[in-house]
Amino acid sequence: RIQEILHQILLYLCIQQAVVFIEDAIQYRSINHRVDSGSLRLYRWYYSKICQWGLGFTIAVVLGLAFIEKPSSLTYTSDIRFKPKPWEPPCGLTEGIEMVCLCIFILDVTVKTYLIGWEEFRMNKWLIGYTVVIAASVVDWMLSISMMCSESLRVRRLIRPFFLLQNSSLMKKTLKCVKRTLPEIASVILLLGLHICLFTMIGMLIFAKSDVRSDHILITSFLSILIWLIILILPALNIDIFIYVFSFLLGTYLLMNLMTAIIYNQFRGYLLMSVQTSIIRRRLGIRAAFEVLCCPGRGHTSTQSEVFLPYSKHLVFIHPPKPVYSSPVLQHIQIIYSHFYITVLGNVVALANVICICTVLVLDSEKSGLEKNNFYMEILNCIFILYYLIEMLLKIVAFGWRGYLSYRNNIFDGFLTVLLLVTHFLYPVPGHVMALWEMVRLVNMLIVFRFLRIIPEIKLMAVVASTLVDLVKNLRAFAGILLVVYYMFAVLGIWLFQGAITPPSNTSMDCGTFEQLEYWPNNFDDFASSLVLLYNIMVVNNWHVFTDAYTRYTTEWSLVYFVAWWLTSSVMWVNLFVALILENFTYKWDRSNALSVEDVERIAYQSTVQLIFRYE
Repeated sequence: RIQEILHQILLYLCIQQAVVFIEDAIQYRSINHRVDSGSLRLYRWYYSKICQWGLGFTIAVVLGLAFIEKPSSLTYTSDIRFKPKPWEPPCGLTEGIEMVCLCIFILDVTVKTYLIGWEEFRMNKWLIGYTVVIAASVVDWMLSISMMCSESLRVRRLIRPFFLLQNSSLMKKTLKCVKRTLPEIASVILLLGLHICLFTMIGMLIFAKSDVRSDHILITSFLSILIWLIILILPALNIDIFIYVFSFLLGTYLLMNLMTAIIYNQFRGYLLMSVQTSIIRRRLGIRAAFEVLCCPGRGHTSTQSEVFLPYSKHLVFIHPPKPVYSSPVLQHIQIIYSHFYITVLGNVVALANVICICTVLVLDSEKSGLEKNNFYMEILNCIFILYYLIEMLLKIVAFGWRGYLSYRNNIFDGFLTVLLLVTHFLYPVPGHVMALWEMVRLVNMLIVFRFLRIIPEIKLMAVVASTLVDLVKNLRAFAGILLVVYYMFAVLGIWLFQGAITPPSNTSMDCGTFEQLEYWPNNFDDFASSLVLLYNIMVVNNWHVFTDAYTRYTTEWSLVYFVAWWLTSSVMWVNLFVALILENFTYKWDRSNALSVEDVERIAYQSTVQLIFRYE
């Protein structure tokens, strides 16, 4: 009896271990952790949705403290001419919230260290860095409390983004790719710097002892010419001296495109190389689950171990079977409306509908709302909507209800058809609020949206559209790292330039300057306005105006900060984003060339940033 109980306990533990290993495989986690019963319960609790969402919320709270801490962003305007004194939180309010967050982080790193063991902890650089950042934050927090929150510099604000980085494995892998790309980027940036310095010296020789101005940039010194040439790289300045800058811009654009090519060449293998450990972790998790479930003493071959492997390879969705009808009429309907040509006919009808709408819009473009005759448009809409309704009903008969809903195109068409039916036929009741012309416009817009059904049927359009959709879904890592960079540069900007910009006492302002353009809300006086200013510089919105203003109000060394931000955001990050687009599109295009039009939908399932690594 005791042996049976022990055997059941052992079997239960093996099942627990197998479940955790399968979960590790699904989530691409390492299986190097404690596997006793108590540790497994703690492990599953730690990686539950509640705990992970709670940890993510804690990270968001600690990052959001920058908007409340001194200098506070809680004002109705950031314009320094009208900005009132912001509300400052009392000492201990934000510090108390921060200490609660730090305690959660301490608990987090403690649980992680316990679960993976000391040996794994010593080899994990991210966990070691996590511990160091927490310790530094606690020390800095204690200094703030001892100084009654009157310190002007909080070092922990600069290292807070680390909490976001260490919590995302995809961000870590993206940073690994960036780190691998940095040497090549540095070489091109050095070549670009030499190119700019060479033309700076040539400019000083050409325009020696001259007073040549271009958009308020005086060409008299090495530094002024250097900054002028950097600004010429950007599409934010009208070029006045065409002969001089032609050869400079030619070389610059060549170097910038070369940088894009180098970044893409390094990044091209990111989706297939930097996350190879994810495949290994998935295989190890599945194999470990098989091993713990295998009976003691029972041999197993590689063929047996591969029983689980198909689940990690091809997870292709299968549509439900079509219904079986005994009626010849329903059988003919099923054959006709399950054929591909019916989809082609539907696309032709949708195109004809759009052409009719365009024709009527062109004919009525010069008429006012009262002069427009909506009778013909109403008749056309009724005819087309009835066709869409009949098509939807007959497709439901052909595929069955579940089969009809298993196709995304059918869901899209059915939703718009029902919406058109309700809007066009059921809405016009006595006392309706919407005018007839507004209702017609709404119906026409819905019909135009319906025309988008042709996208999945054209291979190139389907690949482009799925690439755009995947970019929206898979930009979390890039957006997260960009948020980290924004956060750090905003904190540095506040440290360096807070209160630097002051309203001038005189009213005379040069045309095109910071003062004349009234860019007063763009400053580093608080965290929110700092983010806005950094965004304006990243999108190259009058970049030279900001650099000129901060050079005049502070020193010329402020240019180092702005050039560093430009190189980080506009040069490096934009090129990484282009590399991501090219890599995603190239992968989808290569895969789609070997597939039929109907299989393009399947690529969207197989081509996300993470799912790519689930297949060999």
